[in-house]
Amino acid sequence: MPGPYELLLLPFVEYGFMRRALVACFGLAIGCGPIGVFLILRRMSLVGDAMSHAVLPGAAIAFLMFGFSLTAMTIGGFLVGLAVALLAGSVTRLTPLREDASFAALFLISLALGVTLVSSQGSSVDLMHLLFGAILAVDNPALLLIASIASVSVLTLAVIFRALVIECLDPGFLRSVQGGGARFHFLFLVLVVLNLVAGFQSLGTLMTVGLMMLPAASARFWTAGIGPMLVFSACAAFACGYVGLLVSYHANLPSGPSIILTAGVLYVLSVAFGRHGGLVANYLRAPHFQR
Repeated sequence: MPGPYELLLLPFVEYGFMRRALVACFGLAIGCGPIGVFLILRRMSLVGDAMSHAVLPGAAIAFLMFGFSLTAMTIGGFLVGLAVALLAGSVTRLTPLREDASFAALFLISLALGVTLVSSQGSSVDLMHLLFGAILAVDNPALLLIASIASVSVLTLAVIFRALVIECLDPGFLRSVQGGGARFHFLFLVLVVLNLVAGFQSLGTLMTVGLMMLPAASARFWTAGIGPMLVFSACAAFACGYVGLLVSYHANLPSGPSIILTAGVLYVLSVAFGRHGGLVANYLRAPHFQR
């Protein structure tokens, strides 16, 4: 029977692709974890999912024109994702439609367009690569992109942290004091798109949002302050990446879905046993009346 070293460390010691995948998970966790917390606090969880699909047409167009070029697919995904975010915001401001509804409508159009483009000109393998990624095939340029976007995200969040927190709690106050609520909202959407673009090469457009939202949702059940939630979410995302890679290696399962399923298990455990609002904690705190 294999010991702890063989189970927990040997795959990363022996195989370079496993080490690169782990580093990719670390970079994605640093960027996606805190972004997911603010999406939840701003009640924009489904917007993150919508934006992950909005990246697909741009990446698909770049893929059809330049092949698997990381630079081209990154630029294409970012531009189209940003265009969808701006269009959804414009629809919300100019019509009675709420922001979540406009994002939902546009993400459905984007997803259908992206799948159609790849299916008409590429193969099923190409489509699966774009939708679900290939984290075990991450190379050094992809790692550099992930590290750069994670660094930009952390620095930007540090600069606008106070404004984001105020906007989550009282957006009207932020507009009255600084008049920059829309500016911070747009900048935050840019960070969302950037981190989704960073992840689609490794986890795919369908899986990246899972690493962004599930650890953040789990953090809500274990911590009360925003700062601890950001730290917990980033650490939990990396832990899920580490465990998911080990599960995929030992059980011969797809790596991306294994990582997201691990994050899903963490979320279920958090709902059940979390200190703040978990089912068990609520039951223990509930008053019990006896005759």
